[in-house]
Amino acid sequence: MIISRTPFRISFFGGGTDYPAWFKDSPGAVLATTIDKYCYITARYLPPFFEHRSRIIYSKMEHVHTIDEIDHPSVREVLRFLKIEEGVEIHHDGDLPARAGLGSSSAFTVGLLNSLYALKGFMPTKEQLAKEAIHIEQDMIGENVGCQDQMLAAHGGFNYIEFGGDGHLNIRKVTLSSARLDEFQKHAMLFFTGFSRTASEIAAHQIKNMPKRKKELREMYRMVNTALEILSAGKWDAFGQLLHENWQLKRSLSDKISTSHIDKIYDKALKAGALGGKILGAGGGGFILIFAEPDRKDSVRYALRDLLEIPFRFENRGTQIIFYQPDSGRVPE
Repeated sequence: MIISRTPFRISFFGGGTDYPAWFKDSPGAVLATTIDKYCYITARYLPPFFEHRSRIIYSKMEHVHTIDEIDHPSVREVLRFLKIEEGVEIHHDGDLPARAGLGSSSAFTVGLLNSLYALKGFMPTKEQLAKEAIHIEQDMIGENVGCQDQMLAAHGGFNYIEFGGDGHLNIRKVTLSSARLDEFQKHAMLFFTGFSRTASEIAAHQIKNMPKRKKELREMYRMVNTALEILSAGKWDAFGQLLHENWQLKRSLSDKISTSHIDKIYDKALKAGALGGKILGAGGGGFILIFAEPDRKDSVRYALRDLLEIPFRFENRGTQIIFYQPDSGRVPE
């Protein structure tokens, strides 16, 4: 039996510039971090004592005889990609709900690749896991996804990622002192807006609008480097204001990114003293990030008391194998 643990992520700046449709012609970059909320994948060879050959357990349970019968697109294509022909059991658990803007789909794909490689006795690099997850999601499944989520889930940590040209991905750790990083974390709040959405559908609309939104996307790319300078100086008011400006640009990329419900939540937070914030992921629902001075956080909590707040910390390990017993379930021939 193998168990992998793969982190979810929070993206601060640059989301939208990590789509191949954008960075094949224009530079892209994101500033983002993984957090201590995880996707867990348990994988083992399924003993041949059942009517079915494989069992897949997530929000539903699948009993199948062939890979082609599997409904879950990531499970189906990862098994196909790795050429796994034996029967397997795959079980998914997550700390937070899926389709909520935290990169959970890519965390699942990266974690599944990591688990199944371990089951086969291989130890892939983090870069390999990220790039193979991108290939599976974009090319094999045909999802409208960018490239930041897979890189973050695989590598972990607070990162500056550059995108440009075919297949050019460069990840760099953001180097802040532990005191500065702790101070930064104390300004960040995470709330669940109470509903989820399908990111690929919203992203498809955003990608379609890209030719009309080049000015906005170039400005969002520029903001990534500005944010790095602000972080280095510890100017939290300026960081919050930049987040606010970024959110105004992001919501202009597609009318599906925000909703009246989200706008009301954001306005309440600002009136309660928040410096800025944004909906995470493609938009339309899920989690909202609020950035506020520590002495204003109680006021923001009260204003958003109808929402569930999720305490979190940054993490820096990325996907890991946390339990390794590869021959569990396998019956010798």
